Amino acid sequence: MTHPISSEPEPAYLAGLNPPQRDAVLTTEGPVLVLAGAGTGKTAALTARLAHLIATRRAWPSEILAVTFTNKAAREMRERVGRIIGDAVEGMPWLGTFHSIAAKMLRRHAELVGLQSNYTILDTDDQIRLLKQLINAAELDEKRWPARQLAGLIDGWKNRGLLPGELNAGDAESYGNGMGQKLYQAYQDRLKALNACDFGDLLLHTLTILKTHRDVLESYQQRLKYIMVDEYQDTNSSQYLWLRLLAQQRKNICCVGDDDQSIYSWRGAEVANILRFERDFPGAKVIRLEQNYRSTPHILGAASGVIHHNSDRLGKTLWTEVDSGDKVKVIGVWDGPEEARRVGETIDTLQRQGASLDDIAILVRAQFQTREFEDRFIATGLSYRIVGGFRFYERAEIRDALAYLRVIHQPADDLALERIINVPKRGLGDKAVARVQSFARAQRIPLLQAAADILGTDELTPQARRSLGNFVANVRRWRDMTNSLPHAELARLVLDESGYTAALQAERSTEAAGRLENLTELVRAMEEYESLDAFLEHVSLVMENDAQSDEPKVTIMTIHAAKGLEFGHVFLAGWEDGVFPSQRALDEGGAASLEEERRLAYVAITRARHSCTIFHAANRRIYGQWTSSIPSRFIGELPDDHVLHETSMAGGESLWRANWTSHADPFAHVARGTGRGPGWQRGQQRSTSGNYDPAPTRVIESRASAVSLGNKGRGDVSVGQRIFHEKFGYGVIEEIEGNKLEITFEQAGRKRVLDSFVKPA
Repeated sequence: MTHPISSEPEPAYLAGLNPPQRDAVLTTEGPVLVLAGAGTGKTAALTARLAHLIATRRAWPSEILAVTFTNKAAREMRERVGRIIGDAVEGMPWLGTFHSIAAKMLRRHAELVGLQSNYTILDTDDQIRLLKQLINAAELDEKRWPARQLAGLIDGWKNRGLLPGELNAGDAESYGNGMGQKLYQAYQDRLKALNACDFGDLLLHTLTILKTHRDVLESYQQRLKYIMVDEYQDTNSSQYLWLRLLAQQRKNICCVGDDDQSIYSWRGAEVANILRFERDFPGAKVIRLEQNYRSTPHILGAASGVIHHNSDRLGKTLWTEVDSGDKVKVIGVWDGPEEARRVGETIDTLQRQGASLDDIAILVRAQFQTREFEDRFIATGLSYRIVGGFRFYERAEIRDALAYLRVIHQPADDLALERIINVPKRGLGDKAVARVQSFARAQRIPLLQAAADILGTDELTPQARRSLGNFVANVRRWRDMTNSLPHAELARLVLDESGYTAALQAERSTEAAGRLENLTELVRAMEEYESLDAFLEHVSLVMENDAQSDEPKVTIMTIHAAKGLEFGHVFLAGWEDGVFPSQRALDEGGAASLEEERRLAYVAITRARHSCTIFHAANRRIYGQWTSSIPSRFIGELPDDHVLHETSMAGGESLWRANWTSHADPFAHVARGTGRGPGWQRGQQRSTSGNYDPAPTRVIESRASAVSLGNKGRGDVSVGQRIFHEKFGYGVIEEIEGNKLEITFEQAGRKRVLDSFVKPA
């Protein structure tokens, strides 16, 4: 039902709204689906609708449920509505994110699911720790069946609204040789015993209460007169079921979303929720917001041309009244480095024309793609920021790998050694590491040398001594290999032999797969430098780049992270099949994933206001291997009327096109184009020219050498002296060899210890 406007002056919150937006505000009764295309002012319509319900006294603020997906969106809505209706917004207890509202409901009814109202919400670390305990109790090998893998499965089940007893056979068998369901139940039981829940339980428990306690459901259905949901296309099954239950009685539910921007299936979002809205709520009114206030007609035409190839969509056509602007540029380049160079040169031109770096963005499909842009911008002095993630060399897995390389290059680098001495876990507890550090400080020697020296004593437990001994021996061997092995190959070897790669592979998660890709990109980057020393120096310069935090910067981010944002000028990198659309996504999800990848392309293009430039490379390094690439299928779907194609190839357009269509070995042409022939990859990994040191010093000195460097032990101990050792107690010194003492302890027997750990009794 649409309420007519009275003869009174029009409310200020309706000013400036176009007809479909006004319709979305004034259609207050019954189910309403607002299909809001990119840049069509859906936030303004949503805010005005909320203000209208309160201003016209259709509902008190406490009788409206307004759901967002992020705390930021909730704060923005509260502030906007507050500017319209004043202090009344403070009386809206049900304005917030799905999880914050569900948590509030659960506090009121916790006893109905076996909890107390003061329950604790576990963070990820606590969740993983608890799952590890259950996995060990089930006598499963945690290396084969990682806790993080089980956590991901449980989170997925909860997103689908499934309790342990509701899993199908496939889900139940998906972990631990058929123990998935049993461990899920044990986990839920343990949470209740702890009076705790995890993030997924907030919705799942509330949904369970609403489904099993009719009186509670009816009380909320009576209380909440109007329901409004933002970003409805991003809801998962649990959120969908929760909303449908609350809205079934009054059916005054207004969902705002865009099926063409549903890009989060990997975290549980179901595009089907928005597609079946009219079936769930018969007689629903569908309002399309199609007037775009952001982009030029050419940008909108290009985006619409791509998304029209999807079959599972409700359909809409974006239009705008702004000037046509430039066509979307599609530029083919030879390889990734040329892509980064061309983007940098174009940004320089935009700067000279008056554009701010803050209004320029580079959007990539995968985070590993940012590395070449970072390196290029460091070399040219172009300021940039990474949004939605760490800069490449600041990511934890990259820092860990670099720490290994720093220790191999410089054995006295104690900070690097401290980072990786027990990464991945190798049985060295905090106490063992502390004893090595204490000895190093007392003797004023590098931590690695202290680790080698302490192995000949009884200061550590046998297990810690074995683990530390293996680590020290590995570092010694890796350093010896720097004489004969190219530094990039050495990095691969270190990551494998240290167990780091295996640890990530065992996690079997999307995050771990991304970290492995980043490590592959790191090794690939090393091949461009003459030596390990040159590469580490380059990294040091990169890490110092972000000193001027207030100056304008180019934004580099993934397309997923860019949703909801806009920039004057957007560069879309890596549009080749296999990179975008992602081959991994296609392998895992088939046709459904292809449609989501296409929606991602639509989101990427519609981030741009004035100009959009798409790049694709003839040759791309994927997982460390050069491959001949073909343009993304999405490029072929761009309408010719809105696109300008350009080729930038050192070897000429005809050569590029031949390589494109034949999928020939790129090295056959690279040798002529850039000098990078079949032997280029190996040749770049290590160069014998320049300052390359063919015989670096060994990482571990012999004990005799250590003594000759001045570590002769303390002069205040002597044979026959009674001493005290913190671990072994009282004893008498029998022999002295440098800084090592043979002591007969009263309780522990004869031990060999370091003199820095004893004191006169």
